[in-house]
Amino acid sequence: MDSQNVPIEKLSFDDCWELLADDIVGRLAVVVDGHPEIFPVNYVVHRRSIAFRTAPGSKLWGAAMERAAALEIDGYDPATEVAWSVVARGDTEIIEDQAEKDAVDNLGLEPWQPGEKAHYVRLNAKALTGRRFKVNRPDVWNTRAQDRRRASFE
Repeated sequence: MDSQNVPIEKLSFDDCWELLADDIVGRLAVVVDGHPEIFPVNYVVHRRSIAFRTAPGSKLWGAAMERAAALEIDGYDPATEVAWSVVARGDTEIIEDQAEKDAVDNLGLEPWQPGEKAHYVRLNAKALTGRRFKVNRPDVWNTRAQDRRRASFE
């Protein structure tokens, strides 16, 4: 089966939220000084929004300006040979309310990167899209050793 014949399943709104809630790390895209920047962030889903903590810098500045942002996650299951991705697009805001911060922390939001991450940011998704598809079987002899698809055959 080649990529021209692989059916792509569009994920429902609820499927996208479920995948977001089951994951913990995504890539946050924001515009900084007129150009796109992408940052890995660990996050939690709280009340159908995405919350993360950060230190002062580009992510916080973008949130303070309530700028548009996107968060992308993806995955691959070697057992089923299925890949998926979800993109949430919306506006960011700083979480000021202590009860909201506590609720987010109670979901296990703990920064991975060392250093103080005292600022809480929320991405309010206005658009949520996702897709799932069975990947092409790799040519085991020609595929790079680090290609995750190889795990299905080794």
